[in-house]
Formats: sequence, C-alpha cells, structure tokens
Amino acid sequence: MNPSIIGLQHWFRTPPGRYLLDWESAQFDMVVDDCFGYHALQMGLPQLHTLRMNRMPHRWVALPEFMAPFPDGAEAADHPDPVPDGAPVPCLITDAAALPFPEASLDLVILPHTLELSADPHQVLREVERVLVPEGRVVVTGLNPASLWGLKQGTGRLVQRLGLGGELYLPEAGDFIGPWRLRDWMRLLGFEVESERFGCYRPAVRSEQWLARMAWMDRAGARWWPIFGAVYFIVAVKRVRGMRLLGPAWRPRVAAAAAPVSVARRQ
Repeated sequence: MNPSIIGLQHWFRTPPGRYLLDWESAQFDMVVDDCFGYHALQMGLPQLHTLRMNRMPHRWVALPEFMAPFPDGAEAADHPDPVPDGAPVPCLITDAAALPFPEASLDLVILPHTLELSADPHQVLREVERVLVPEGRVVVTGLNPASLWGLKQGTGRLVQRLGLGGELYLPEAGDFIGPWRLRDWMRLLGFEVESERFGCYRPAVRSEQWLARMAWMDRAGARWWPIFGAVYFIVAVKRVRGMRLLGPAWRPRVAAAAAPVSVARRQ
C-alpha cells in the first residue's frame, strides 16, 4: 500500500478531514444531479458517495490497483476504511492512467483527489479525455496550496527541511496541484471549465470544537477571499472542434396553411 494513500485515508477520519468531505459531498450532490447520459465513473475515494444524486443507469466506482482489497500478504490494518453504509461498493480495480473503457464511452468521470495521488496526473487527464464522449463532463476536487491549510503545510515542510522537527497538517501526498495549473492542463486537452468553486475557509486547526467555533469563516471567506479555500471543485466539459449539438427533433412541423384564392363570380 502506498504510504501517501494510507496517510490521506486516515486523515479523512480526522475532524478537518470529515469537514472537507462533508463540503465536497454537498457540492457533488448539486452538480451531478444535472449531468445526464448513460455511463458514469467515480475514480477512487469510495468513502465519498459522489454519484448518489445522479440518475444515469450505469454508475461505477473504481479503485487504483494499490487499493485492491486484501492482496496477498497484506494486513487488514494497512488498508483504508471500509466503504460506509449506503455508498456503492467498488466494482473495478484499475489504473487511472489506463482505464479499461473504449474511446468516447463515458458521459461523466469523477476524480475526487485522484490527480494529486497519481504518479502521472497528466496521463490521467489524457485518459479521461479519451474515454469521455463529446460534451461529457469531468469533475475534479483537490487541495488548494493557496489557502490557510496550504500555508500551514508549506511551513511544516520548511521546518522539517531545516531539521527542526515539526508536524504536517495535511498528509504527505506529494505536491498538491493548484487550480491554476489544472486549468492550463485542461485547456491543452480541449476541456472547457464550466464552473469552479472553493470551500473550507476555516483555519488549520485539528479539534472539532475549534472547527465549530470558526464556522463563521466559511461565510466570510466565500464573500471576501473566495479563491483561498482549502479545497477546489472544478467541472469541465470536453469540447470537440467542429461539433455542434442539435436541438430536439421530435417536435412536428406544422404545414403552412394554403392562402385563400379569390375567384371572380361569373355573371
């Protein structure tokens, strides 16, 4: 099991981790309700039921290979939390950078903190672009380095490099991807960012009591410093040049009534 994955999975059980997952769950419920199609895929993080409000007939949750349940010689303690009640059971073990789906076969792909845990996030995005249908959507969540949490994390890393000890606030899961970098990557692959939002403005504290006391900062942050939330939520659409969706074709055309013809009356 990847130590970074273990750290992140355990961190999601802490008060700030639950606070972050609650905010993300509310965002997913609002966004996926308006995503239509036939096939949807959530890649990773089974603790978060991202497709709960989606109405597509085929919905899957996939896990990376290193999160496969109980491989040979593994201990139960080395694995992330079990899937909570009501959440879909993962039905696919795969590499996010090599999805086992044909080209243009999925209508919606969810990447909850998948890119920042991947060894090659560029390839993961390229693979998502391959499997999405034209006008399909990808939803990405990630930790924002330009936030109070990111500042505390960077300070902790600096203290550790100087050999002064210190403890990291967030798990050691590699370099987090800033939303500005992610927008550039998406633009190069032909994605168009449809919506972007930030959340979790409370300071980097660990206790549930202090997080509750700082609840007012969520309202203040959304108004006064919106781009500095601890987590970002991006929805992008795959655009294909030269393709235009047509409107519904089931409306019958009404034939134009024939104009009346005046006939002179013979005397």
